[in-house]
Amino acid sequence: MGDGSRTSSRVRAGRAARAALATAALVGAAALAGCSTSGAQTEVVDSGYVAGDGSVVQLPPDERGEPVELSGTTLEGEEVDVTEWRGAPVVLNTWYAACGPCRVEAPDLAEISAETAADGVRFLGINTRDGAAQALAFEEEFGIDYPSLLDRDGEGVLALRGDLPPSATPTTLVLDAQGRVAARFLGAVEPSTLRTVVGDAVAEGA
Repeated sequence: MGDGSRTSSRVRAGRAARAALATAALVGAAALAGCSTSGAQTEVVDSGYVAGDGSVVQLPPDERGEPVELSGTTLEGEEVDVTEWRGAPVVLNTWYAACGPCRVEAPDLAEISAETAADGVRFLGINTRDGAAQALAFEEEFGIDYPSLLDRDGEGVLALRGDLPPSATPTTLVLDAQGRVAARFLGAVEPSTLRTVVGDAVAEGA
């Protein structure tokens, strides 16, 4: 009788261990599925959000669309209108605080913004998700001095739905001196590439 009880206990323990392993495997598979690629261009990283693959598209001047018209209220409550910045390149970047790729690229964007300010280049963030307090904490953490719009209603992103829309988070658009989209980065920017693209936009307007 004692041996039977021990045998039953071992069977139950074995079943429990197999069930635990199966559960762990399912959780792991779900986690991997959440980060698996969905086509060549994007991967799912958050509910309803995708991160780009780092691809860059740069358009020659004769293939660019209409100038971007974008305005809104910054995290500090100030009004910004990108049409007033024409005459020099503008860099637009969509982001939110919990976005992993946004956190990776933030120090590079802050640095490049400071480097190119003397050339008249303006940077503007478009925060798609956060409240002002959370977004400001992000900017303080990464030393971002340029403004960002609060765009939880999506109107700012909607204004960018041209030939090269911001189809991932983050997306970085480089506007030429006329306000037209000259280049698009899907996903975290590669700093040297962004410097080159911005430099090209500056040279065009010189």
